[in-house]
Amino acid sequence: AHDPSPRPAIPVPTPAVTMDLSVVVPVHNEAGNIAPLLAEIHAALEGRCDFEIIYVNDGSTDETPSQLAAAARRYPRLRVIRHRVACGQSTALRTGIRAARGAWIATLDGDGQNDPADIPRLLETASGAHDVRLRMVAGYRRRRRDSWIRRISSRVANGVRSRLLGDATPDTGCGLKVFARDIYLELPYFDHMHRFLPALVQRAGWKVTSVEVNHRHRERGRSKYGTLDRLAAGIVDLFGVMWLKRRSRLPETSELTDALE
Repeated sequence: AHDPSPRPAIPVPTPAVTMDLSVVVPVHNEAGNIAPLLAEIHAALEGRCDFEIIYVNDGSTDETPSQLAAAARRYPRLRVIRHRVACGQSTALRTGIRAARGAWIATLDGDGQNDPADIPRLLETASGAHDVRLRMVAGYRRRRRDSWIRRISSRVANGVRSRLLGDATPDTGCGLKVFARDIYLELPYFDHMHRFLPALVQRAGWKVTSVEVNHRHRERGRSKYGTLDRLAAGIVDLFGVMWLKRRSRLPETSELTDALE
């Protein structure tokens, strides 16, 4: 008989770093986008670095599981992690990043609007930076391929967030980012945190830069977000991140041995 009672969460163990890059893609009901996007990711990265691809199936109820199973037989670099019930994009990203084996993480949305061809450029900017404090490169969708209401609401939200948080990031909502895995694992976790990653990385004392990336029309599937629900959650989260910033302290440190040398 089916047991409807909740099951205890089984955390994915955090492995050691063994490769250059892990591409983490959270998906919920994106069956039509699985195969095309995976082919693009491989075309963008094959021969450039040692990488893996981690798809986190966030409680999909369509054909996403069967599409991922078929893709896993074709692509040895692909790993698939499943949430039994949908937990949201931030939690799915966290699951994938905790399971990742790459020193650097690239994230992108599973709807095909982010262009995987931009990943090598963002990775080169991050890993080749002369400033060791630069630990995140965020995509900037200057020419967004969305409806006019989504473009306007995003522009307003980015302006308000940037003014209140001072993160100097023109498009924090872009799913395409490259950042150091170890830095991410030190950040405070909360639902919807993916919208505030640049501010959280800066709060921890690291630098973030933005790079213009390609943005494409959604060709398959439907958006999982509405304008009003994003606005309501965003306002609450914004005040939460402002509180975190006010309560943070970044000490300047030195060891006694440094002074003795």
